[in-house]
Amino acid sequence: MLWFLVILAAVAFIIIGMYNSLVRLRVRVNGAWADIDVQLRRRWDLIPNLMETVEASAGHERETLEAVVEARHRAMGARGPTE
Repeated sequence: MLWFLVILAAVAFIIIGMYNSLVRLRVRVNGAWADIDVQLRRRWDLIPNLMETVEASAGHERETLEAVVEARHRAMGARGPTE
């Protein structure tokens, strides 16, 4: 009878340990998903700022490209170093 109680107690401790491990793992998984959610929200919030920055710099880049093309065109048409 004593062996039965010892085995029963050992099985109970093993089951309790497994349950605690599963709870701990579930908490870690939920924390990891929360971290992923935070990163996705941050990325989603950055998209409008990125679009504004790109739109603002697009005009400047267009002007710069037109100036470079014009300078190249004048350089190709030059007949000497003084032109």
